[in-house]
Amino acid sequence: MKKDLLKLMDLSKAELLHILDVADQLKYDQKHGIAHPILKGKTLGMIFEKSSTRTRVSFEVGIAQLGGHGLFLSGNDLQMGRGEPIEDTARVLSRYLDGIMIRTFSQEMVETLADYATIPIINGLTDFCHPCQVLADLMTIREHLSTLEGLKMCYIGDGNNMANSLIVGGLLADMEVAVATPKAYKPDASVLSYAEGKPFTWTEDIFEAARDADVIFTDVWASMGQEGEAEERRKVFTGYQVNEELLKAAKKNCMVQHCLPAHRGEEITAEVFEAHANEIFDEAENRLHAQKAVMAILMGNL
Repeated sequence: MKKDLLKLMDLSKAELLHILDVADQLKYDQKHGIAHPILKGKTLGMIFEKSSTRTRVSFEVGIAQLGGHGLFLSGNDLQMGRGEPIEDTARVLSRYLDGIMIRTFSQEMVETLADYATIPIINGLTDFCHPCQVLADLMTIREHLSTLEGLKMCYIGDGNNMANSLIVGGLLADMEVAVATPKAYKPDASVLSYAEGKPFTWTEDIFEAARDADVIFTDVWASMGQEGEAEERRKVFTGYQVNEELLKAAKKNCMVQHCLPAHRGEEITAEVFEAHANEIFDEAENRLHAQKAVMAILMGNL
């Protein structure tokens, strides 16, 4: 049966941990010069309706390191950019490719692509969720703190795709999750429903959310496609900043993570960013290893 990675809510805890374990092994082996041509002769189509630095480079490098080939496809390169139904695109590309990664706006588009494709579909980002990023995040936390279970994860900022996936991923890994957002910018209702009855807290108070946290996450106040709201969002999110004062509420040596790009002086101060830069860029690097694990499992039946 074909398997996809569309959102973290589709995974069991065992499946999540399997991805992380494979990612750890692939990272270790790469650092020690051990090649894994698991996907030799296979091609990943990479559809980008949203531009990217980390997603494009990490997937393209990752498929190459696994022995395969990555094919970049912008929205303008495909007939679906001119009105071809996603259902038809899915069926055509399934005849040519061994897997598809798509980075786009609509989660519904990704789900429809998966419904009609006969090859694995990987969600590289939608407005609803960012599963590949959060797999890298969990991998990074486990690298630095040796475990996930029982830790407290805190997220400060907009209840966006990152917040949605962090809540699900953290809870799936048996972490406690606390999120602070303005009331009008809560995470998605389906995610809040998923979190009911689990060790989850939503609050408007950033200090309450950060209390005794082992790791604090944040993200930009205005995501891609929200540039027109940037000024309004700066006013709303003033105070939702990861700074030295906030870190005093967290545990000593609390990790700080950011999916990047970061707007220093807005959601995070330059001082905190630079103090935690090694953790943040480990997180960025781990996009490569986590995504290699996803491709190896879905496209190589690892």
